Amino acid sequence: MSDMLKFVDVGREMPEKRAADERRADFGEIYGEYAREKAAEQSARCSQCGVPYCQSHCPLHNNIPDWLRLTAEGRLREAYEISQATNTFPEICGRICPQDRLCEGNCVIEQSGHGTVTIGSVEKYITDTAWDEGWVQPIKPYAERRESVGIIGAGPGGLAAADHLRREGIQVTVYDRYDRAGGLMTYGIPGFKLEKDVVMKRIDQLEQGGVTMQLNCEVGRDISFNEIREAHDAVIVATGVYKSRDLTLHGSGSDGVVKALDYLTASNKTGFGDVIPEFESGALNAEGRRVVVIGGGDTAMDCVRTAIRQGATSVKCLYRRDRANMPGSQREVQNAEEEGVQFEWLTAPKAFASDLRVTDAGDTGAVAGPVRGVVVERMRLGAPDASGRQMPELIEGSDYMEEADLVVKALGFEPEDLPTLWDQPELEVTRWGTVKADFRTHATAMDAVYAVGDIVRGASLVVWAIRDGREAAEAILAKLSSQATIAAE
Repeated sequence: MSDMLKFVDVGREMPEKRAADERRADFGEIYGEYAREKAAEQSARCSQCGVPYCQSHCPLHNNIPDWLRLTAEGRLREAYEISQATNTFPEICGRICPQDRLCEGNCVIEQSGHGTVTIGSVEKYITDTAWDEGWVQPIKPYAERRESVGIIGAGPGGLAAADHLRREGIQVTVYDRYDRAGGLMTYGIPGFKLEKDVVMKRIDQLEQGGVTMQLNCEVGRDISFNEIREAHDAVIVATGVYKSRDLTLHGSGSDGVVKALDYLTASNKTGFGDVIPEFESGALNAEGRRVVVIGGGDTAMDCVRTAIRQGATSVKCLYRRDRANMPGSQREVQNAEEEGVQFEWLTAPKAFASDLRVTDAGDTGAVAGPVRGVVVERMRLGAPDASGRQMPELIEGSDYMEEADLVVKALGFEPEDLPTLWDQPELEVTRWGTVKADFRTHATAMDAVYAVGDIVRGASLVVWAIRDGREAAEAILAKLSSQATIAAE
């Protein structure tokens, strides 16, 4: 048995990160794998504290100290089983969770000055080892059940629910508008953070276990919401939020001013080998172009780092607050800076500059042509807002021009108007347009209809969507079992 409490003598050590010059040339993940001995050594730094704040600050309440101890002792299969018991996709969370804000950020030895345990990297190592050793097997329920559940959305929330329900023998069908399952894990997050074979393996496991995927199927167009309700005993709405927030500034219609999700989706589809006309034409391709990304969240970081890899001549990120007040991961900012991204803090766009293009209608048909820059205003931080962050204030007369051939708007996402799109006025939504659902069971006001993930929370983390999906599955199982008991009496 390995000794624990090594944090006193052994320092924090992440897996080796590829050099910036090397990783700029491809979309491969930037961190390597731990060797078995190094994973055990880093795991042994865990203090096995009586009140594990890492676990309490994990949305899934993963049994982190337990699987760290098992890893330190070389009992990797048991470590994987404990990790998998609370987390449907540990290999994905190990890669993309903001551990610096969650488990690692609340590690007891970090607070005592010894450097946090590298929880995310160990989690990734455990599950990657499980896949390599064949420990991850298709779902095999003890018994099949007649009840079925329809899930709208094949993102992390929907797939976590599908996994949990299928393990109990429930018949599960997942409906998704895209040609591949995975949601933003497939088409939103770049490969350098989450290589796509990692996602595809998990989806393949679900399909081998009996989950039916109805892809290229958009609710309200290819099938109605009522048809789905009639076909299943319960329905889970897990659509995510895909409506991009926009800027209504002068020149917004210029060629080369694009939405972040369109840009990232085109890049990821190209990575799968798909032929994307907008990418081939250069409309959604940064190669040889001066790129400006507007925004300070994780999506903006994905965009700037994608542009670097596509061969942009320069990449700049505009954000209206300073570095300390940005919503994105500080680790991602550091990675972006290493790769050559320039950050323009305390700046906001005022207008998009472009040359007018005259159409066949003559002068009256003049429209914005290709973008040639962003008119930028400098800001300063004023009094805090309701969230506690200082509000940006305009500095009068500070305008300047940031030259650009491609501008990506990464301003966050809002929910689509589902009651209208699906002709379901009784589907209650909040004033923000998110679906109203019970915070424990995830039940909506509609009978046997549940909602999980970003469509309830607003744009959030994959790990929260996984938690919601698992909780909704538990609530559905409890309700179906109760109904079966009543029917048998």
